[in-house]
Amino acid sequence: MPKQQGQKMIAQNKKARHDYHIEDTWEAGLVLMGTEVKSLREGRASLVDGFVDVERGEAWLHSVHIPEYAQGTWTNHSARRRRKLLLNRAEIDKIERQVSERGLTIVPLALYFKDGRAKVEIALARGKKQYDKRQTLREKQANREKVDAVQRRLKGYRD
Repeated sequence: MPKQQGQKMIAQNKKARHDYHIEDTWEAGLVLMGTEVKSLREGRASLVDGFVDVERGEAWLHSVHIPEYAQGTWTNHSARRRRKLLLNRAEIDKIERQVSERGLTIVPLALYFKDGRAKVEIALARGKKQYDKRQTLREKQANREKVDAVQRRLKGYRD
C-alpha cells in the first residue's frame, strides 16, 4: 500500500480564532490508539472544547471529541480521553514558560493527517474581550463589502 502524501483536514476550530488573539502556533504529533486513527480517517472529530495542558514536562490534549469507531470491539477508546502531544523538549519548555509568565492559554486550531500521520495545530492564545470580538466582526464585514464593491465595479454595475 503506498504511503499517503499531502495533507487531509479532519477538523478545524473556527471558534478559537473568533474567541482568541493567536500569538504563536506549533504542529504537534498525537499518541493515538488504533480505533482513534480509524475514526479520524472517517473524518469524525470535534475540537470545540479542547485545550492543551503541560504537566510534568509533557503536553496533553484534553476534551477533544473523537467518537468511538463503529466497528470497534472491546478495544474501543474513550471519546474524550486526554491524549499526549509529541513536541520537542525546547518547544514544551517555551510554551510552559509563556503560559506561566504571560497568562496565555493553549488551544487546538486544526486536526489533520500529514503524510499519513495525525497532527494537531496548537496555538498560544490570549482571550479576546467582547468589544474586540465586535471589532473583528466589523472589520470582516467592511472587507467583505469592499471586495463586493470592487467586483461589482469590474462587472460594470453602477453603485
